[in-house]
Amino acid sequence: MRQPAVSVFAVIIIGALAIGAAADGVSMAPNAAQLLKYQLQPVKIVCFGDSITGVYYHTGGVRAYPKMLEIALKRIYPESELQVINAGISGHTTADAMKRIKRDVLRHKPDVVTVMFGMNDVTRVSPADFEYNLIQIVDRCRQVGAEVLFCTPNSIYDEDERRPMEKLGAYSQIVRNVAAQVQAPVVDFFKIWEDLRQTDLRSWRLLMSETIHPGMNGHRLFAERLAQAISGETVSLQDVPPPFPGIRRTLALIAQKQPVKVIAMPPYDTLIGPALKRLGAEEVNVTTWPIEGQSLRDLESWAKQVRDRRPDLVIVAVPAGLSAENEEQFVRSYSWVLNWSLSFGRMEWDCVAALPSVATPELSEEDQAAEALATRIIRGQDIGMLVRPEGDTSTAEAILSRRLDQQAPEAAK
Repeated sequence: MRQPAVSVFAVIIIGALAIGAAADGVSMAPNAAQLLKYQLQPVKIVCFGDSITGVYYHTGGVRAYPKMLEIALKRIYPESELQVINAGISGHTTADAMKRIKRDVLRHKPDVVTVMFGMNDVTRVSPADFEYNLIQIVDRCRQVGAEVLFCTPNSIYDEDERRPMEKLGAYSQIVRNVAAQVQAPVVDFFKIWEDLRQTDLRSWRLLMSETIHPGMNGHRLFAERLAQAISGETVSLQDVPPPFPGIRRTLALIAQKQPVKVIAMPPYDTLIGPALKRLGAEEVNVTTWPIEGQSLRDLESWAKQVRDRRPDLVIVAVPAGLSAENEEQFVRSYSWVLNWSLSFGRMEWDCVAALPSVATPELSEEDQAAEALATRIIRGQDIGMLVRPEGDTSTAEAILSRRLDQQAPEAAK
């Protein structure tokens, strides 16, 4: 097996920082930091991976950690000229990666390539081939002058027969071993995720959109740690709001005088038509998503119809007091209600979630706690959220109309 050449920057990194020694699972790659800090040249970073890297339903269909990494690095280096390119494709392994590396990575002439594979390799690529492919990726990237920053995959719910945690952990160790062998930095997300699971199980669950993929809560953490590895500085993305406006497709259809198809849970099934017509919609067709007498699992089951219906706007309004077996089931079912409400890949329609207190201002303490948890779940989906401002006694109709009015001026952008 041919050994890749080691760049001067990589030698400096290893010698100065003892790669892999950071207790929090982050090692450093300050070569890119020099380019960004001193604005020596425009900087390109390519994030190479599978569906965890790409833009899919689990992060809301608009962006994933590569975009959040760009935001993080711009906060650290506000004067820098920076582009972060997403090269993640669902289902891909390192074998697939080698077939498309020239097209999706090398042609961009990147300065840094982050590499996060393994989640699919465990299902159909042998450990030896996985190791070989990773080394080849480093070799190919260094041939065009790019530095490689490895990432181990996140840990997952241990219930996928094709991806047992023990095996995923073993493939993560291969990533660490290859990083040491080729003298490349590594951000050990498998360790970061597992450390959190051991100390704060709720927070670990809220990083995940479902059994395998992290949601935007997890992708913020991906980006924060990658930015730290590149810059040596810490940055928080917890205040980054969802994309705005959150109903871009709906507003565009209204501007084009096209009908708008809506799926909405009550009471928004009756409120959204008049509200959109006040914005200029000529025709609004609404399908009611039933909630009467339903459990959270029932709503999750109904949500599976959404993608086939191909709406323009979905309003998810899980009511207060909906039953779930336990907190884990609440988190997982609520997340799937949102996941199924979105298209599989990049967002093809709008989705907004309304908190229970908008329709029901007076919540019990138990329901308030559930709403707080729901808020964190919705935030993990990176979609618009309808909330009742503190002290606001307006009707749900008024709150909805105000929120739509706030977004309407953005329609022309």
